[in-house]
Amino acid sequence: MKKYIIQSIRLTLVLIVLLCIIYPISIALAGKLSSGKGDGEKIAKNGKTIGYALLGQSFTKPEYFWGRPSAVAYNAAGSAGSNKGPSNPDYLKEVQFRIDTLLKYNPGLKKSDIPADMVTASGSGLDPNISEQGAAIQIARVAKARKINEEKVKELVAMNTLKPLLGLFGPSSVNVLKLNVALDNL
Repeated sequence: MKKYIIQSIRLTLVLIVLLCIIYPISIALAGKLSSGKGDGEKIAKNGKTIGYALLGQSFTKPEYFWGRPSAVAYNAAGSAGSNKGPSNPDYLKEVQFRIDTLLKYNPGLKKSDIPADMVTASGSGLDPNISEQGAAIQIARVAKARKINEEKVKELVAMNTLKPLLGLFGPSSVNVLKLNVALDNL
């Protein structure tokens, strides 16, 4: 029995060194070697950081593309979903309100054209991206509010569309903050 206790203690010590010291240090070093130096990709406007590429933000003005709704009001400290099921009356009211808002601000849009990501919050509540269809349904509103040609806005959406990883994994998406900064830079 003494033999197994000593082996267990050795294995525990090896795993503590490996998983509590070596692994975290290697991950921190990999982060520091990345493009954002481990702090994430900062988005700047006029030399001032206005957000991060991996965190969603609230945009409500008609001249901006709107992002995916957030169950936590885009508070990164409280990242979470709503935990409300599809039969919850409060949840259904929230979704209907979001649908009504999109229909109100995007004339000519049909309810059947609204993608799910534009009316449902993500699991984290901080999703920075919307689907290509989510961006496409907003082009006319944004172009009209900014008094610019719709084709120019379509081109900007196309330039800011992220394709699936290796052309296989995940859907195409559009980072809302990057797209809105590009709009402001027009």
